Amino acid sequence: MAPASSLLLAAAPAPHAHTSFSSHHTPTSSSNRTTITNTNPTTTSSTPLLRIQTIAKHMALPQTTSFPAQVVPQAPEDPLFGLARAFKADTSPQKVDLGIGAYRDENAKPWVLPVVKKADEIIRNDPEANHEYLPIAGLASFTSKAAEIVLGASAPAIAEGRVASIQTISGTGACHLGGLFLSRFYNPYGNASKKPTVYLSNPTWANHNQIFSNVGLPIAQYPYFDKKTRGLDIVGMKKALSDAPERSIILLHACAHNPTGVDPTPAQWREIAEIMAAKGHFPFFDTAYQGFASGDLDRDAAAIRLFVELGFELVIAQSFAKNFGLYGERAGCFHFVSAPSLDAASVTTRVASQLTLLQRSEISNPPIYGAKVASIVLNDPALFAEWKENLRTMSGRIIDMRKALRAKLEELGTPGTWNHITDQIGMFSFTGLNENQVAKIREEFHIYMTKNGRISMAGLNTRNVDYVAGAVDKVVREVQ
Repeated sequence: MAPASSLLLAAAPAPHAHTSFSSHHTPTSSSNRTTITNTNPTTTSSTPLLRIQTIAKHMALPQTTSFPAQVVPQAPEDPLFGLARAFKADTSPQKVDLGIGAYRDENAKPWVLPVVKKADEIIRNDPEANHEYLPIAGLASFTSKAAEIVLGASAPAIAEGRVASIQTISGTGACHLGGLFLSRFYNPYGNASKKPTVYLSNPTWANHNQIFSNVGLPIAQYPYFDKKTRGLDIVGMKKALSDAPERSIILLHACAHNPTGVDPTPAQWREIAEIMAAKGHFPFFDTAYQGFASGDLDRDAAAIRLFVELGFELVIAQSFAKNFGLYGERAGCFHFVSAPSLDAASVTTRVASQLTLLQRSEISNPPIYGAKVASIVLNDPALFAEWKENLRTMSGRIIDMRKALRAKLEELGTPGTWNHITDQIGMFSFTGLNENQVAKIREEFHIYMTKNGRISMAGLNTRNVDYVAGAVDKVVREVQ
């Protein structure tokens, strides 16, 4: 169908070929007569064409947007996903992906845990299986076991009804829900307009910054990584926690710190807890690698359990992406743990009700598949035992790769010290390579890692570890 303006123009009468206007003149002198000829009818306000064009202009769609570039600028590409895209496009047969934060087996392939395959088979063969909505708070058989995994099956906090658990969109969703809840309800200064600050380790998982900023919570940093020792800056961390305003929110990585792989010792965790208790700080634990870091579920949850035992009121964001290999299934939980008190159970019930309300307005119901897989494994003693063996397989291979990389670098006499490779734990290692060295190793050797020198140890295997070590040796010697 033709646009309205075209139809209107087609219906318009043809304008006169020209229009003449005579000026005032003296009748006895024709030489004073002036004639103005206009061959452009659109300059005449009285022409039908101009009126039709004006109408058409008002009827046409607007030519401007409500979202110009100065209002909605082009966002930068996420660095990690950009790195993955570049790796995929690289045609070199020697390329090595040390950027992805996901487990890879000895053949550099994703590994579906054998126990997950068994759970999947159980779901497939269940005649009662369906795709109905879960409750807003998620699959109870999953969330209850998730709480036991992180707090301990015999934890007093669970027995006393001091834990509220809600299923989330993996750890990211748990961090978001926790941030949203604290932004809405945590008012330590009695002034709703004064939001408490969330203190993040320097460095931290990049998404932490956006998650908490997006819910209106101000963020700050506390020192964490010591570039000289490539270990924990415990002195700087403790000072920052002591200097932070009372009742600040402190984001803590429960184990396998991302991106450094550096964790406090048990004694250091106790020192951190003592300072936070003295300052009244609120702990926010992010646990994405329980069981994956050391191969021991209890060891990797020790920091959280210490804080709960000391009587802290706290929250926990828990992910099952790494330790179940359920990366794309987005299985996670958010836990609120109230401090011991006479009304602790009442506090927990009220908090749970508000968490449910927040969840309802955002995702309505969490996804079912990953939660079902985890629930089947966590509630079956034989499958649970097999899962722990799968965890030891993953963590053990990563530990072996740490040892192999360090040994080869030391064998080559690579400048510097490399004990931090084996001192660090979990998925990632902060190598100490600078941005120029990272660029060179990518350009010359097709080895991909983040600009800050973080590598995923899961990307190493017996086929490429010597190649990677040789490349590191070369760039360390040649590039400053």
